[in-house]
Amino acid sequence: MSHFSVSARPLTFRRFSRKNWSLFACLHREVRIGVLTVATLLTASPRLSGATLKTVEGSDSLSKNLPTDTLSLAEATVSASRAPLRSGMAARQVVTLGREELSAAGVKSLNDVLKLNPCVDVRQRAGFGIQTDISIDGGTHDQISLFIDGVPIVNPQTGHNAADFPINLSDVERIEIIDGADSRVAGSQAFSGSIHIITRRDTVSSPLEASVEGGSYGTLRTAARTAWTLPNGWSVSGSGSWQRSDGAVKNGSFQSGKAFARIARTAEDFDFSLFSGVTASDFGANTFYSAAYPDQWETLRRFLVAAQAETKKGRLRFQPRVSWLRNVDHFQLIHHSNLGENYHSSDVYDLSLNAWTDWAWGRTAFGAELRQDHIFSSNLGKPMQEDQWVGVAGAPGKHYTMEDERTNISYFIEHNARIGRLSLSAGVVAQKNSAVAGGFRFYPGTDLSLRLNHGSRLYLSVNRSLRLPSFTEWYYKSPTQEGNVNLRPEESTDLRLGYGLKNGIVKLDAQVHYRRCQNLIDWIMRTADDIYHATAFSTDDFGARLDLDLDLDEWWGTKQPFTSFSVGYAWLNRHRRSGEAFYKSNYAMEPLRHNFVVRLSHRIVKNVSADWTLRGRDREGSFIVYQGGQSTGELRPYGFHALLDCKVIWKQPHYSLFVDMTNLTSHRYYDLANVLQPGFLFMAGVNFKL
Repeated sequence: MSHFSVSARPLTFRRFSRKNWSLFACLHREVRIGVLTVATLLTASPRLSGATLKTVEGSDSLSKNLPTDTLSLAEATVSASRAPLRSGMAARQVVTLGREELSAAGVKSLNDVLKLNPCVDVRQRAGFGIQTDISIDGGTHDQISLFIDGVPIVNPQTGHNAADFPINLSDVERIEIIDGADSRVAGSQAFSGSIHIITRRDTVSSPLEASVEGGSYGTLRTAARTAWTLPNGWSVSGSGSWQRSDGAVKNGSFQSGKAFARIARTAEDFDFSLFSGVTASDFGANTFYSAAYPDQWETLRRFLVAAQAETKKGRLRFQPRVSWLRNVDHFQLIHHSNLGENYHSSDVYDLSLNAWTDWAWGRTAFGAELRQDHIFSSNLGKPMQEDQWVGVAGAPGKHYTMEDERTNISYFIEHNARIGRLSLSAGVVAQKNSAVAGGFRFYPGTDLSLRLNHGSRLYLSVNRSLRLPSFTEWYYKSPTQEGNVNLRPEESTDLRLGYGLKNGIVKLDAQVHYRRCQNLIDWIMRTADDIYHATAFSTDDFGARLDLDLDLDEWWGTKQPFTSFSVGYAWLNRHRRSGEAFYKSNYAMEPLRHNFVVRLSHRIVKNVSADWTLRGRDREGSFIVYQGGQSTGELRPYGFHALLDCKVIWKQPHYSLFVDMTNLTSHRYYDLANVLQPGFLFMAGVNFKL
């Protein structure tokens, strides 16, 4: 972003992007403009019209000791530190997927968004974003932290349901992905990374945005959103969506709905926001716990309420936040049968206070967080006395007979500084959990970034992290699985070294990493006829990643058809350092060894464009082949598969028509045990805006 000072002195440009209006970009040096100031600003206005100007006070003091009348082009803050930092100031590397990019890709669910990044592993049982497990850099679905505007949306029961986001895609401004150990910033559970969903902040009223689409397997989706700006800085927004399908795989039918609402106020001295989200999903859980039971079924309900504020004046800034998240789960091992039936209701209460201040040596942040996890269950936890049983809402005669809770307290301190070309972020989080013996555990981390020249930098990150076992890993017991109450928190040390380049045409990120894991939790079978047992072992992970994005409009001009091209590749090698022998691993030893994503966007004719995506995945591990609900004893490797998708969009000022074609070659493959993934899927619909 460009920075400039406005005062009685001549206008001073300090940095230029390689844009058409950057008249002096070729000089690669500071340029002072006197008489030409007005003319130059008029030349710049077409590009500046989409940006906003804001005072630097409280947002850019790390860059230089700028005068108080300095203005800067607005740049989004990122989630790479405890204190708010603009993306150009953050020492940690952050992958950002913005709303414009998501619109161009034609994605229709948050899970589809995450497939675009090669470091993210998205495994779906039924397609269409249902029954999705999400992991980062070879981790498991339990080893990531998920946030909506900084509010954690963890599920202490199980990470399987964590991706049932209580928010609609239309509410998303951007998604930030931080790979690697992240407890210093994101708290416990950010063992292998974190995903941050940043919602839209509407500055103008948008009475109605809506979409309707339908396609393969009787699938129908509808969504709508409205937003209004009100007097005195108030704004409100709300969205809702509903979808249903006969299912793209056997026992994969589903229906689900979501709603999200926000009321916010922006004032001169503070910002305030109150939001709430809800999801309701019912689906056939094909082979969820075991292929021996092909008719499993699950019903999920999720409720989120959160309030947060941020002060905007004074040397010491405060960011208080409070939230409540309820997860309700009804699982049936055999649909419409009591066999293996489970009821769960978990609550997560979170209270945190972040504070930060600027001083001569940079920006220091500190604060505390108190989180309580509580669960009522028919299967998970410690047995309750019969007179303490709690009735299950909506299920007469059913009771929660078990209960457990744990309280997590954490304190953190972090310092961010910029010294010449070097950006530094270092800190430590101290955490104590009532369910884990001992006192506070300390998890430090340091991120360094060295700017080599305009647009390029080297970065180094060293961070430690932890994850508490889920209640399922501790307590679950069924005909196919057995938990382990002796499991200890997972811990990891993560080292990353990378190079980043960004200018008007090229965006490049190359990185290598090493992660040492202790007490890594997995579900294993010790013999071919065994059930799965929760156990732990240690690993060494070596990985590499390359992301390259080319803006072809900026490079070749807009008179040719191609608009953008990108290629991403991630490689991981996991070495099991210690632990008991096993016959079959269910999660931890099934990472993606190779994952690449290639995208090409181009114009077809006026207002009509297409986005092509080629995804190739080579998964470690194997699964036991079942036939007729019986194990054959055969272990079949997952192996490699490649999928080609195409999305075509015809855009008009107030509406757009789209066609979404997934798996054009109709390739059948296995990405989860015994779930033969669907072939060609077709969806078509319309988006409109009033």
